[in-house]
Amino acid sequence: MQVQVKKYTLPLKHTFSISRESHDFQDTMIVSLTLDGKTGYGEATSNPYYNITTQSMMDEINAISSEIENFEFTKPEVFHAFLVSKGLSNFAICALDLAAHDLYGKLLGKPLYEIWGTSIEKYPTTNYTIGIASIDIMLAKMQEMPWPIYKIKLGTSDDVAIVRELRNHTDAIFRIDANCAWTAQETIHNAPLLKELGVEFLEQPLKADDWSGMEEVMHHSVLPVIADESCIVESDVEKCALHFSGINIKLTKCGGLTPALRMIKKAKELGISVMVGCMTESTVGISAIAQLIPQLDYVDMDGALLLKSDIATGVQIDPDGKVIFPKLAGSGVQLLD
Repeated sequence: MQVQVKKYTLPLKHTFSISRESHDFQDTMIVSLTLDGKTGYGEATSNPYYNITTQSMMDEINAISSEIENFEFTKPEVFHAFLVSKGLSNFAICALDLAAHDLYGKLLGKPLYEIWGTSIEKYPTTNYTIGIASIDIMLAKMQEMPWPIYKIKLGTSDDVAIVRELRNHTDAIFRIDANCAWTAQETIHNAPLLKELGVEFLEQPLKADDWSGMEEVMHHSVLPVIADESCIVESDVEKCALHFSGINIKLTKCGGLTPALRMIKKAKELGISVMVGCMTESTVGISAIAQLIPQLDYVDMDGALLLKSDIATGVQIDPDGKVIFPKLAGSGVQLLD
């Protein structure tokens, strides 16, 4: 099995800001795995919050490239276990695991959702993310991209007023992501005001390790609260079930589709809602997420929609949120260059 890694810098349509950072470009790493004339593609982006760079991931993979090439590939789950045994970061494992799943589907000639026994007749609509900016810029982004559901990034001193002004210009559903910027008291205070403004749920309002604060929020918030930064890996699901209404799984953080499938199953067993979210990434990563949507309650897979230009073809998303799946098997990905 041949392995290749390559760095890309993805240009964004607009400056993207959350409570802790802003950027105009996103570095990402694409992995390709080739076997029997078929090539699978996977992706993982750099992430300063987790001290991950494209170079660090590429170094990890290059260090074991000969072992990967000599690995007898059968199923993605077996390959994933091998990668974990090598001590790679979850981000690097994610890129390889996504490539392995895409390759596996292409070898079988079936899309992943079909291999997993799910149907794409019904699935949740992805939100479109509006980063922190001035009201005028946030409104301009909404007008540029009319969408049925918006995720609004907050974490300012005037968050409720921002949502109130945005509500004057759209009937779309709102989801709020404070990216750890609020306190428990702020969350409890803001929740009823935001509910009146058509907010569906709050995502990670408190710092990731503020479990006592989240317990207080769970007892008093009138809106559901979804874990993001508090839910990284499989072992976090059970703890989050005691402190959140649901979880947002990020493939890069948990290590790919293999653990994500187990996290979805565990969350459903525990009776909490399941969301899968994206990074600002290309169609390579988004197409992998799309394979999971029949199993989800919510999805945030707008990463490629935020780009000025893409590097791959695969799953497409219409302006009304409808997902168009490619005829190509696996995740349906093909690089443009």
